[in-house]
Amino acid sequence: MSGKSADASNIKVDIATQRYTIVGIVHAFLDRYNKEEAEELKDKFEKKFEKLLQQHEEENKTELLQYYSLISEFRPALETIMEPGQIFENLCDRMAEMFDITLAGIQRQANNEIRRPTENGPMMPGSDKTTTIKFFCTVCEEFLDIPEDLKEQLLKSDEKLELPKHYDKELEIRIVNITENSFELKSNKSTFKVKSARELMGYSKKEREKIEKSKNRLAEIFPEILSQSNDDIGEYLNVLSVGIDVGSSTSHLVFSGLTLRREQSFMNMSNRFHLINRKLIYEGNIIDTPLLDRFTIDVDAVVKFFEEEYEKAGITTEMVDTGAVIVTGETAKKQNAEEIVRRLSSTSGKFVSAAAGPNFESLLGAMGSGIVDQTLEDGTTVMNIDVGGGTSNLAIASKGQVTSTSCTNVGGRLLGIDEDFKIWRIDEPTEYLFKELGLDHKIGDIITEKDVKLIAKEYAKALIEVMKGPAKSKNAKYLMMTEDLDFSIPIDGYSFSGGVAEFIYGTENEYDDIGVYLAQEIQTLMKKHKLQIVEPKNKIRATVIGAGSFSLSVSGSTCYFDKSILFPLENIPVLNVNIQKENYNSENLKKETELAFRRFDMKEGEDLVALYFKDPIHRNNFYLTDFAKAIEEALPNSVVDNKMVILIFDQDMGGSLGIALRRDTSLRKNLICMDELELEEGDWIDIGAPLYSGQAFPVTVKSLVFNRNKKS
Repeated sequence: MSGKSADASNIKVDIATQRYTIVGIVHAFLDRYNKEEAEELKDKFEKKFEKLLQQHEEENKTELLQYYSLISEFRPALETIMEPGQIFENLCDRMAEMFDITLAGIQRQANNEIRRPTENGPMMPGSDKTTTIKFFCTVCEEFLDIPEDLKEQLLKSDEKLELPKHYDKELEIRIVNITENSFELKSNKSTFKVKSARELMGYSKKEREKIEKSKNRLAEIFPEILSQSNDDIGEYLNVLSVGIDVGSSTSHLVFSGLTLRREQSFMNMSNRFHLINRKLIYEGNIIDTPLLDRFTIDVDAVVKFFEEEYEKAGITTEMVDTGAVIVTGETAKKQNAEEIVRRLSSTSGKFVSAAAGPNFESLLGAMGSGIVDQTLEDGTTVMNIDVGGGTSNLAIASKGQVTSTSCTNVGGRLLGIDEDFKIWRIDEPTEYLFKELGLDHKIGDIITEKDVKLIAKEYAKALIEVMKGPAKSKNAKYLMMTEDLDFSIPIDGYSFSGGVAEFIYGTENEYDDIGVYLAQEIQTLMKKHKLQIVEPKNKIRATVIGAGSFSLSVSGSTCYFDKSILFPLENIPVLNVNIQKENYNSENLKKETELAFRRFDMKEGEDLVALYFKDPIHRNNFYLTDFAKAIEEALPNSVVDNKMVILIFDQDMGGSLGIALRRDTSLRKNLICMDELELEEGDWIDIGAPLYSGQAFPVTVKSLVFNRNKKS
């Protein structure tokens, strides 16, 4: 290919590996969604796929045409084992994205874009502004910036200077092109144009135009994305996130643009991403949450509403990188709550986590209200109370950190009344209070304003009791959904968010419930107990903003994973393996791994978990090899049965350990090694498909609680 453009006959594609990967991904998908028939369906797909490909053997004389056939026959083969529908289309879309990555590489071959040294011999950085020198780590295969003063010493000194180490191995110095992190890039553009995956898969011109329109819209939202290479994660990472909240009273969404920056420097060679900027792209309409009856969410109506909101925002599901769907308050107790989060999360974007749980909601409410950031700025401690339709979610934020969360069944929609005081909704907590107060009301009755105020006062009293802590009275203890707050840090002030907060801070709007009366009673009791009220930035939208802007964590960018794994991976419990440098040896690692599984009543090789390690070893090659072999010994059933293994570290070592496991053990397939994540035992996580370069993973840390109501 040197010196001239490529044509189809010059293109090189590893067809055998591509076929193996396609079948592997389909098998992983089936194993997840139809485990009992996975093996049988995989075999059926593979046979059909093989038969369809054989039809093209005579005409496909080049590897490019053979790869085209792999793509074009994928959907027909898949249709033999799966009915067309949303899940079918989601899988096809994911495959199209994977195919397009390979096709982009093929296009680079066609353009003769090959990296080579300059023809005139080596050129010192400085004499050519397009080149510079950088450190290169041979363990994690990453380029690292050199401080300018050290760079000058390296270029001018006649003596050998001691170079810093990464993963306990001395870094190398390499001359690189400043735009490519490589040697000079020679390119002779070809007129040969590689087809797109969706074109080959039979997507209509209209469908392809829709996808192209989505890309253009995304470029409008994030102009910075255009400067990001698809082959490498740079210093900045931009993602589009959605937050969807289906609450007791209302349902709504927001789209947020998140910018993360990689923490990497000469002095701190980490690859951790930190969120540095958030911007709201679209704040949607707010509707009353549609219910079929008091026990059932109207799933179709909810889905239709959010589909319309996507269209109004000019955003398609393909554009959304991450986010969270949360079902909050009393709605989380509905019998089809899990169905609604599954359906919305599977149709809302690439990685939209399905989450519900009172403590998680409390965290998101405090973050989305803006109070957490406010306490970081002024160094105070504030309790945020998100009072919605069915619950009040409490969180204590101190100096930018949420230190404690709690939740109680206090909300405005627990008793629904119209303007004539006719009751249209009674939830279980209100039925309880009716009995305690000697009231006898049913749906359809006309209730007096006096009784409405009495109910609102009891709810407000219970809430204030929880806020001052701990809950002691019979009513307050009954309404609690979680444990009490931790009051070890003195509270400087109290902020309110959620729908009822709009009334507390003076909004005129009213709803068909007791929200306005509850707000009045809260205000009265706050004055009585001399509790200082502060106003947050966001109120009714706090939780949904939290879901869209604060639910995301991103791993370090030097991770390792088996390319055949189908993401997202959902509802994975985190098990802490208590191994540090001081107590590490292979026997201890095996013992602590067994204890970790036992603590959660789980079985190694049967239950999918994430094993979490806090900086367990010295990261030189000897220890990595030894540690890799110890991991293999600690997971015998997973190794034998080829079960998925997820290893997560709080330090930067995922990539190097993955390489060691691949090189020195039989743990090669179904393996994920992630790093630079702060987790705790008992967390549950969702892991999305890797972002951009295939190195950094989006992760949602969450609590899953459905249909649970703590009673004391």
